[in-house]
Amino acid sequence: MPRRIGAKGTAATAALAVMALASCSKPPAAAPAPDQAWAFYGGDAGGQRFSPAAQVTPANVRTLKVAWTFSTGDLASHVQSIKAAAFEDTPIMAGGRLYGESPFNEVFALDPATGRALWRFDPALDARVRYGEGFTARGVAYWRDPAAAPGAACAERIFLATNDRRLIALDAATGVRCAGFGRGGEVDVAAGVKLNEPREMQMTSPPVVVRGVVVVGSSVADNQRLKEVSGAVRAFDAVSGAPRWSFDPLASANPPIVAGAANVWAPMSADEARGLVFLPTTSPSPDFWGGMRKGDDGDADSVVALNVATGAKVWAFKTVHHDLWDYDNPAQPTLAMVAWNGAPRPAVLQPTKQGLLFTLNRDTGTPVIPVVERPVPQGGAPGEALAPTQPFPIAPRPLAPSVIRPRDAFGILPWGNDRCRRAIAGARHEGLYTPPSLQGTILYPFTGGGMNWGGLAFDAGRQVAYLNTSSAMHLVTLIPAAQVAAAQAAEPDVEISPMAGAPYGMRRVVLRSKLGLPCNPPPWGQLHAVDMRTGRVIWEVPLGTTEDLAPGSQFLLHGVGSPTFGGPIVTGSGLVFIGAALDNHLRAFDAATGRELWRARLPAGGQATPMTYVWKGRQYVVIAAGGHAKTDTRRGDQIIAFALPR
Repeated sequence: MPRRIGAKGTAATAALAVMALASCSKPPAAAPAPDQAWAFYGGDAGGQRFSPAAQVTPANVRTLKVAWTFSTGDLASHVQSIKAAAFEDTPIMAGGRLYGESPFNEVFALDPATGRALWRFDPALDARVRYGEGFTARGVAYWRDPAAAPGAACAERIFLATNDRRLIALDAATGVRCAGFGRGGEVDVAAGVKLNEPREMQMTSPPVVVRGVVVVGSSVADNQRLKEVSGAVRAFDAVSGAPRWSFDPLASANPPIVAGAANVWAPMSADEARGLVFLPTTSPSPDFWGGMRKGDDGDADSVVALNVATGAKVWAFKTVHHDLWDYDNPAQPTLAMVAWNGAPRPAVLQPTKQGLLFTLNRDTGTPVIPVVERPVPQGGAPGEALAPTQPFPIAPRPLAPSVIRPRDAFGILPWGNDRCRRAIAGARHEGLYTPPSLQGTILYPFTGGGMNWGGLAFDAGRQVAYLNTSSAMHLVTLIPAAQVAAAQAAEPDVEISPMAGAPYGMRRVVLRSKLGLPCNPPPWGQLHAVDMRTGRVIWEVPLGTTEDLAPGSQFLLHGVGSPTFGGPIVTGSGLVFIGAALDNHLRAFDAATGRELWRARLPAGGQATPMTYVWKGRQYVVIAAGGHAKTDTRRGDQIIAFALPR
């Protein structure tokens, strides 16, 4: 029987209820907080995406409001080319200024309190060039020259790596080029490199600066030819711009191979104390046939640690053998102290497109969490020589599904999955690492899936890594070389690439229903929390809705998520902030439970990683809202800052 409450108890209960409602409707005012910077693309040089800022808490986050907005002006100045742009920028906060970058490499310095522009710099890209990754820029790097007098010109520098392969140094205070760097403040990173075409090579991620050395990677257009341009990483003196060294991941291939690429397009990480820079290398060219590069492809598809003074390899760990799936390392390696099964030790955490998370010793590259070799499907295309096994970490478990059957095809209504069921039944698929074929092979996760360039966020105190994943399928079909031109003419709007010099071209499409939704079962996007002491997944929740993927479907579909592009950050108060989903919201989750606490609709696609900082006692959460060419989300040109009401 329910317990009866007397009059006195009823009054006390009512009083408590009123107090509880009051606390829910009006959280206590936020106290001023100590200033906190976000001086690197990933929050710190090791990419942990963690801020100790704690003014915004799970109790008051729902009161966040727009504090200021800043427009890059791209909607007016790049009316046509913005269609090929991806606003993936994560601003940085350093030296009392906020710095950001548009997809066209226009750099701006902002007042952290108001978003007012302090200066702008435009490198004047040729908007007629159509790069493989479109116009893409993820951010800039800040460096303070320890040998320069405070206040001297270019004592503080902003480095940007442009789509057209220039490394430019700017005075952080004024935006004026640093005249002593290279020629007139810039270096031609591709000097001496023979390009097959101007669009073949670009730079999309920020440089890293370690011990006075600036290191830059590059993005190489996929699947155009067998012998793409070299994916070498290059280093320059941070003061003079003089070349210091270059590192080609394919130089170590034994026997030597016919290939290019194996580049580093994702952000890199740095350990200043150790003098190391960490590279997430990619697959050699072309992606889906490797008959001219038999073997392990050198240091492609690896995490590589280099001595930043010399460029010498300290160690390398391979995450994929003889990659035929475009399963390159897409994210910044995160440097953290990880307490797997005991005391914390220096580690490197590498997320992958396959939904796997590798945890390596920072000094040696040997796995901190053991890795096992498992047999994978065989029977490649004629002329291919597959690796018999692939590496799998024993923990955490894979965070993205990789096996599908025709009966698993998704449809909103029972008869709505026939198209998807037929596509799955007609393709080759034996799970992860099924080789590409002339029949057509399902790649699951797709090449934009699992974890991607947004990387992970790590809370060292809680020993928890936060990661977002995407789940969709690619159908990759090899096409005999003589038939590629006809295939392109027949399907001009489909991705069909020649892989010139190989016996095959390739066709790649995302498997989707007539409504445009993925053919595989949801959730299509998730946010995960992993305890790195045990490798256990603490919680995982759907991330995003179908509101903008298939308008109206969100009323029928709940908890399905959406594919995501961008990553999470985590704060000292126990909040995980993330945009990334294709429904164009910025969200906040409880780091302990995964419960969504707050969301804000953005005026354009939020396919970028947010950041946070505290300036003059007030915490701001900032995200770029500009959309993304590859997802065709709404285009825009705004940086938006949220804060608690004053």
